[in-house]
Amino acid sequence: MYQLLPYSPWLIAMGILVLCSAFFSSSEAALFYLGRKDRIKMAKGPRAQRMAVALLTDPDRLLSAVLFWNLLANLIYFTISSIICIRLEQTGHAATAATFALASLLTLIILSEMLPKSLCVLKPRGAAAFLAVPLTPMVRLLDPVLPILRMVNLLSRRLLFPKFQPEPYLRVGDLERAVQLSTSDATLLEQEQNVLRNIVSLSEIRADELMRPRTKFMSFRPPVSFSDLGGNMPPSGYLLVTEPDSDEVASAIDLRSLSSIPSEHLEYHAEPVVYIPWSTNVAEGFEAMRNRDRQVAVVVNEHGETIGVLTFEDILDTIFSHAPSRSKRLLKRVPIREYSPGVWQVTGMTSLRRLVKHFGVDQPPGKSITVAGVVQKILERFPQSGDTCQWGPFHFEVVEVPSRGQIVVRLTLEQDRENES
Repeated sequence: MYQLLPYSPWLIAMGILVLCSAFFSSSEAALFYLGRKDRIKMAKGPRAQRMAVALLTDPDRLLSAVLFWNLLANLIYFTISSIICIRLEQTGHAATAATFALASLLTLIILSEMLPKSLCVLKPRGAAAFLAVPLTPMVRLLDPVLPILRMVNLLSRRLLFPKFQPEPYLRVGDLERAVQLSTSDATLLEQEQNVLRNIVSLSEIRADELMRPRTKFMSFRPPVSFSDLGGNMPPSGYLLVTEPDSDEVASAIDLRSLSSIPSEHLEYHAEPVVYIPWSTNVAEGFEAMRNRDRQVAVVVNEHGETIGVLTFEDILDTIFSHAPSRSKRLLKRVPIREYSPGVWQVTGMTSLRRLVKHFGVDQPPGKSITVAGVVQKILERFPQSGDTCQWGPFHFEVVEVPSRGQIVVRLTLEQDRENES
């Protein structure tokens, strides 16, 4: 390859361009490979990590800049390579020119694309922090040009693809068809469809329908010691810590994640909770928990008072259970059980949505969401054993009233009572 010696300055320039292309390719891979939890941790880290997170706040701007500089480096690289190949052919070294062209292409693919991207995805946080420092000024340098590039992109799409329409959001029916086509196993298909229905139902269930009511969890004021638990693991697995001067939940500890539980000052291991209003749906609450990397959401009323908690596991149980039920999860009881022909026992925690769906009737108007709420609303006092009331087609008779817990009622349908009479 002595024929290439006269082109040494240009070969050096090509080597520099390979490094530039590798830099922008690795930057793209490292930054966009960062997960949500990585970005949350890096936002509290050193300056270089915070710079990487700042670049990702506007991903379109970052991607446009990275692709522009990478494309520019590649164009200059291939331009130099083409010039060298043409001059080699003109001097009668056609075989050398062909070999050089192939070597140039493989060098760019391997050293500028495959290798740097593969290395960066192995350690994305470290690579992103290292690359963000020189990348930040390169992105800012292109800011004045970005509006022009976006306009050119928009015009090219309008001119070349005038009828191009953005892909619509997937509908529930599309997801169900995808599940049906993905497997031929009937049992697995039924399970997948059940999970899909449960996921969709999260947008219809209010937070106060799924939460653990205040009577079903224990909270402690700091300082908290292991002896305060009485040697028992909380049913939810989370130790809830209140504010020092009130009973409002401020943080939570997943005791199952601790390798050893300290005897004193457990609150030091607690993480903040996220607060959601009682009227929000579970899907929005779950999104708030994901965005802030929280395992526990505290449900508050219109006065900002804690009325319940919603844990990550509660939502997962709702998604993956065949017939998710808060009564089963918290009370270990079936929410609706046939006691005798035409008579059912229903827990007060049972949601009215489940009740009317089970019996296939229209839900009467009202603001209550549980059977206990309806009974208290009609009676206008706390229920006592033997109390009866009528709600739409349902006749309720209170049969159990724990001192601190959920009531149990005996239910009959009005049409069945009329038939008996």
